[in-house]
Amino acid sequence: MAAERFSDELNAQIGRELGASHQYVTVAVYYDALTLPQLAAFFFRQALEERDHAMMMVQYLLDAGATPTIPGVDAPKHGFADIAEPIRIALEQERRVTDQISSLSATARDNNDFVSEQFMQWFLKEQVEEVATMSDLLAVAERSLDRPMEIEDYLAREQPADDGADPTAPPVAGA
Repeated sequence: MAAERFSDELNAQIGRELGASHQYVTVAVYYDALTLPQLAAFFFRQALEERDHAMMMVQYLLDAGATPTIPGVDAPKHGFADIAEPIRIALEQERRVTDQISSLSATARDNNDFVSEQFMQWFLKEQVEEVATMSDLLAVAERSLDRPMEIEDYLAREQPADDGADPTAPPVAGA
């Protein structure tokens, strides 16, 4: 069974992951309205990924004999100043999530909950990829503010549609 403190913190993280999913849907809709289909598709995929992360955490709690709770989420930010702002927000969000996942890992370790600590390792690896991806995308967007099609070209070239599931990923509840 997962340590109680870890379970409580993981339940809070479920809400943050769902909030991130809502934020990414908002960003995707913003880009879709600007007829930037690559950016829209990228953020729609990111939204699904964040939702899946929340559901992986739900499944872990169920498997560990803990009670998952699904907290409410804050309204996402919308009304962006330029096409780079949503990516800046996404990068800040991914950096925050990295800190939160690291804290969850530390909580598991501090409570001698090594199974939960091991569960968090996949998320730590995932966060390295997420921060790198958003950092690169922001660099391209900031260089291309007046040429949004260059961002579209970059995404089409560097971030193709899903190339398959990660076989090391935890199971997703309901999948």
